[in-house]
Amino acid sequence: MARIVLQNSDITRALTRISHEILESNRGADDLVILGIPTRGVVLAERIGAQIRQIEPGAPVDIVGSLDVTMYRDDLAHHPTRAPQRTRVPSDGIDGKTVVLVDDVLYSGRTIRAALDAIGDLGRPRAVRLAVLVDRGHRELPIRADFVGKNLPSSTDERINVRLAEIDGNEEVSLDLATGAIS
Repeated sequence: MARIVLQNSDITRALTRISHEILESNRGADDLVILGIPTRGVVLAERIGAQIRQIEPGAPVDIVGSLDVTMYRDDLAHHPTRAPQRTRVPSDGIDGKTVVLVDDVLYSGRTIRAALDAIGDLGRPRAVRLAVLVDRGHRELPIRADFVGKNLPSSTDERINVRLAEIDGNEEVSLDLATGAIS
C-alpha cells in the first residue's frame, strides 16, 4: 500500500523554496542554466525556471534545458534503460555559467555522476549544483544535493514514486514497498 508523502501543494511549496534558494545562492539569475534530467527532472526544471522568471522579472527567458544521461550511465549492462532522449541546452551554452541539474529523486548518485560526465562533453561551467525534489539517501557515490525539496529516509525495499501532472495526470510523491525497484 502506497503512502502519500507529498501532495500537489507540498510539491509547489518545495519548488518555490528551491527556486528562491537557487536565486539566493547564485545572487540572481545571471549566468544561470537549469538542466532537467529526463523524464520528470525536465518537468521540474521547467517549473523552477518559470518560478525564477516570476521572482526575477529580468531573468533571461532561455535558461532551462534538458540533459539526457542514458549513454553515460555505468549500469547499462545491469539495468534496462529507456530510449535516449534529446539533450537541449540554452542558446548561450553552459561555459562559464552556473548549471543547476534538476532530478526528481536522488538515490545512489549514479544518475548524477552520469550527468556530470555528460556536462563535461557540453562545455565547462563555472559551477554545477544539484536540485532534487526528494533525497532518499543510500548514496553509493560521494554526491549531495545543494537544494532539496524533501529529505525522505527510506529503506532499500521501498520505492519512491513521483507523479507529475504533465506526465502522469496527477501530482504526488508516494512511498511503497517494492521488490528492489527504484524510481
